[in-house]
Amino acid sequence: MTTRSRRETVHFKHPFRIKGIDRLLAPGAYEVITDEEMIEGLSFASFRRVATMIMVPGAAPRTSSMEMISIGAVDLSDAQRDDASAAHE
Repeated sequence: MTTRSRRETVHFKHPFRIKGIDRLLAPGAYEVITDEEMIEGLSFASFRRVATMIMVPGAAPRTSSMEMISIGAVDLSDAQRDDASAAHE
C-alpha cells in the first residue's frame, strides 16, 4: 500500500490543550505530521488519513528534547478553533 506523510506548521497564540496530551502547551509554532495511505481500486489517486502527530517540547525536566505525540485530527481542529475564539474574548 502506498503511504505518504504531509508536514505543516500550525500556530497557537494562547496556551492550549489537546486531548491525549496531559499538560498545557505554550503558544507558538508546532509541526504536525499527517500520514495518509492510498485508497486502492479507484480510477484516481485518493488518500485517507491514518495518523496525525504533533511535535511538542519534552515534559520537564527534558524541555530541551522534542516529543512526537499521536493525536486525533479532530482534537487538533478543536484546539485551533478554541485558540482562534480566545482572541475574540
